[in-house]
Amino acid sequence: MEFADKIVVVTGGTRGIGRAVSLHFAREGAKVFAAYRHNAEAAKSLEDEAVGLPGMVTTFRADVGSSQGAIALIDAAARETGGIDILVNNAGIIRDCYLAMMSDDDWDRVIKNNLDPLFHCCKWGVRKMIGGKGGAIVNLSSVSALTGAAGQTNYAASKGGIISFTKSLAREVGPLGIRVNAVAPGLIRTEMVAGMKPDQVKKIIAGSSIGRLGAPEEVAQAVAFLASPRASYINGHCLVVDGGIV
Repeated sequence: MEFADKIVVVTGGTRGIGRAVSLHFAREGAKVFAAYRHNAEAAKSLEDEAVGLPGMVTTFRADVGSSQGAIALIDAAARETGGIDILVNNAGIIRDCYLAMMSDDDWDRVIKNNLDPLFHCCKWGVRKMIGGKGGAIVNLSSVSALTGAAGQTNYAASKGGIISFTKSLAREVGPLGIRVNAVAPGLIRTEMVAGMKPDQVKKIIAGSSIGRLGAPEEVAQAVAFLASPRASYINGHCLVVDGGIV
């Protein structure tokens, strides 16, 4: 019950890594607000799975890529206590294509969808945390930001931006008692990876030191650690969770 009664906001919180993060915090007693944009079926499934856990999961439909959506989400989470304790920014998309053939739309959509939610949710989340005199933010990046990946110039650029954003914000709000860190997952067993070519997956696994895909729950453990008091002296850091790919 490490997070008993803590208010936790998770964007992209109903599928893949975000779903695992939401459930992990709920198992530890937190009141989780899991944001989603379109997939109501996944949201309902998450709420059903969370029934009976020590904490609770409330799904919230919002376009957190806009100021209005982010404000609605943060305000809903803060309604009971006036603040939030933990913010996990996981919302994002992928549109792989070699740069020479990449459309303007594929570039614009990835940059916008992976960075705008980060900006809006952190802006309004920080305001609530300042009122509560502390908090923790964990942003989901990717090993693509560190190693690069053919066909992912848009995705890698956006995820690299998340790391730089994290380090800068950590310097801004650290003196206010708010820690900001990032997690860079490797190849994790999610719907996104399921859509990759088998040969491509095998090649990446062969290049790791553990030799397997990661599980969403393993990333959730890392996120929870960085959000916990056990990481009280860690700020502006990017924790790589990739089975040794980097």
